[in-house]
Amino acid sequence: MFTRYAVYYTPETGTPLARFGAAWLGWDSASGSVCAHPEVPDLPIGEITQTPRKYGFHGTIKPPFRLAQGQDVDALHDALANLCARSAPVVLDGLHLARLGRFLALVPAGDPSALGTLAARAVQELDGFRAPPSDAELTKRRAARLSPAQDAHLLRWGYPYVLDQFRFHLTLSGKLDPGTAAQAETALTPMLARLDLAPYRITGLTLLGEDHAGMFHQIHRYALTG
Repeated sequence: MFTRYAVYYTPETGTPLARFGAAWLGWDSASGSVCAHPEVPDLPIGEITQTPRKYGFHGTIKPPFRLAQGQDVDALHDALANLCARSAPVVLDGLHLARLGRFLALVPAGDPSALGTLAARAVQELDGFRAPPSDAELTKRRAARLSPAQDAHLLRWGYPYVLDQFRFHLTLSGKLDPGTAAQAETALTPMLARLDLAPYRITGLTLLGEDHAGMFHQIHRYALTG
């Protein structure tokens, strides 16, 4: 039994990017197992990836949510399968390493609007499965000093960074000081150069569940076949 569910983009299991992401973060959400980090001298990978580790390597499409009263997982499966059957794969110019504030991530190169459209459909069409956030969850989110648009999204959709505030990214670290961020970039650059990231195809969406220890597990990956 999972406490929350989420819809993420996850690379296909067994691909070079999936293997890289699982090892870098130290958690393979597809197999539900801990992974050994790559060895990088003087870089505490375990520490800098602690915050994103529990989610596994992913790009958020519909953020984690508790099931609404009267909803069940089977219906959620059906709705996501239907959405993916009506949605075409998205081709990005590529993925590249970037600093987003104080953390590192892979972000799209070129025009990501098609991916934004897909994410918006997922947020809107699956919203009936989402229980409203608690007062404590709202307070925690608002500590990030949200803009008026983000706060409106938080109240309507349960998360501030959706629709026009959506920025697709595959998180690689928690918040870093500038020196550690530079070290991590130096370590990541040759690893990422060995991966085929341009162009990059988004070929499916994955339903994940959060266990009682807070770790996310892949439940099913649905191909985009529209």
